[in-house]
Amino acid sequence: MEKKIKHKKPLNGWDIAFKIFLAVFMVVFLVATLYPVINTVALSFNDGTDAVRGNIYLWPRVFSTKSYKTVLAMENLLTGFKISVFRTVLGTLTSLVANALLAFVISRKRFLFSSQLSFFYVITMYVNGGLIPTFILYKNLGLMSSFAVYWVPGLISAWNMLVLRTYMKGLSESLEESAQLDGAGYFTIFTRIISPLCKPVYATIALFVAVGQWNNWFDTMIYNRLDTSLTVLQYELMKLLSSVMQQSGSAESAKNSANTITPITVRSAATVVTMLPIICVYPFLQRYFVTGLTIGGVKE
Repeated sequence: MEKKIKHKKPLNGWDIAFKIFLAVFMVVFLVATLYPVINTVALSFNDGTDAVRGNIYLWPRVFSTKSYKTVLAMENLLTGFKISVFRTVLGTLTSLVANALLAFVISRKRFLFSSQLSFFYVITMYVNGGLIPTFILYKNLGLMSSFAVYWVPGLISAWNMLVLRTYMKGLSESLEESAQLDGAGYFTIFTRIISPLCKPVYATIALFVAVGQWNNWFDTMIYNRLDTSLTVLQYELMKLLSSVMQQSGSAESAKNSANTITPITVRSAATVVTMLPIICVYPFLQRYFVTGLTIGGVKE
């Protein structure tokens, strides 16, 4: 039998123009995404006094590592790093488990109050008690000056739970029915059938929670400010930046002083230090991250 040769349809003018536009757009988007990161790294390795003059773009004009030495010489750097890592790992795991369990319950059609409970959690996304009532509540619950304040209040997130619920509702019901015919209970169905299929959305939510936990310092300032053993890295960097801003004075005084660190270089160095762990983790979750964002909104 003769094989049929498929001829590709020749591209018309509109197709060629669209491909050119798409290529140019992606190049511009790539440059716009990478430039702030490269510029921050360049500023972090530049001398503070010289950086005040500006016009530093992709490469440091006067190379200096004094800003990094200042950041790495912080008194509570190691303690803050340990607490930040611990709260990120524990907070991510506990929040993921709690939200997944709640989402599984609400996504089941046999649960009578799924719609009402979902509506209740949607309301919490737009209405909250405010800072002072929250502070009083945490104080009465004994969360002040404790590590529990870092992960207990964030166990349930309405947005994360709704994303998980949408993904689970998109899974085929025949899987659950087949497991029930074999005698499996809901816990077995959740752990052995639903959860393995939810790896993409789990990775997506885990990345969201981990970034939030790693970057958060406001709860440390409000609830654990007096206990240095519970400080986090971002809070220590914030204090360092504040002290440098107070010491540096005006821009004119910074220009007239020699070999001086300035807020702009210290801020850049602190930014590089804090974003390195996330950059190291993201490549391992990127494949699941993209899949979780796209599949979670698809319904048959």
